[in-house]
Amino acid sequence: MKASTSRWLAVSGAVLLAAVLFLLATLPSNDYLFVPNGAHAIAGKVAVQGKDAPEGSGGIYYVDVTVRKVRWIERLLPFTRPDGASLVPPQAVTAPGESFSERVVEARAEMQRSEQIAAAVALEAGGLDVETTPRGVLVEAVAVDVPAAKTLASGDLIVAVDGRKVTTVEQLLRATQAVRPGDKLRLRLRRDDKVVERTVATVAAPDDAKRAIIGIRVSQDARIELPLKVDIDLGNVGGPSAGLPFALQIYKELGHDVARGRRVAATGEIELDGSIEPVGGIKQKTYGVRSAGADVFLVPAGENAATARRYAGGLRVIPVESFEQALRVLRTLPQK
Repeated sequence: MKASTSRWLAVSGAVLLAAVLFLLATLPSNDYLFVPNGAHAIAGKVAVQGKDAPEGSGGIYYVDVTVRKVRWIERLLPFTRPDGASLVPPQAVTAPGESFSERVVEARAEMQRSEQIAAAVALEAGGLDVETTPRGVLVEAVAVDVPAAKTLASGDLIVAVDGRKVTTVEQLLRATQAVRPGDKLRLRLRRDDKVVERTVATVAAPDDAKRAIIGIRVSQDARIELPLKVDIDLGNVGGPSAGLPFALQIYKELGHDVARGRRVAATGEIELDGSIEPVGGIKQKTYGVRSAGADVFLVPAGENAATARRYAGGLRVIPVESFEQALRVLRTLPQK
């Protein structure tokens, strides 16, 4: 009888343990996981009207990151996470009150803007006439720990500050430089095709207690008229970080052999003036580029480049601040 009871307890314990492990392996927690993906050749995903990329070895590569809810077993046991993955809190992915599905829609809109800006920058660098008309300053993200988090939202378009028209990022920066931390700014916004007025309090910049900031990430919004039709299709990939590889591929299809026989991976948000801005998930992107066997990895200068070098292994990381600098660097690399 005792042996039978012991066997029953052992079997029950094993079943219970299996059930617990199953739940831990399948149930997601509230946190997220950034998971590396391999770099992908961008050839065939970008088409410029009447143009073809030069033939030859090498090519331009883009890299993305999978963002998903972390499973409980991955949260509790880090060794179960994919190689190169990082655990991040919800606020690193979604804004307060924003769902993940809403963030996905927003990321796809960012991708569309990135495609248009990349086309404008590359075509202009190729000697073609591109017409751009600044329309305001687009709010891309709002810090969670600033007063503006209760007032502004991603997608807002700032068109005036304290009654003065604002059409460029530089004009917005000048407006914040004119006040002290804690002072308030009256903003006129375009939101969902409506014009609204909002007042936001500024805060001190993290690196300078005397400098006032709103606590938002912004980009230039403009009407862009391209001389050639440019089609870009990366499927369900979202976000602005493929702007630099987009621009490189478009420039290549204008007849410039920018890769010079090398597998050139790149990441970076590109602005209308050609400047390259930092991106997220740089650790995972570096892992993805390494796994694809790329020769070089162009990344935004500064913290992004420092992080990429930390995980690069033997991969050559090249920091760039502008599209012009990226082209110049690639021209100096020896033909492979």
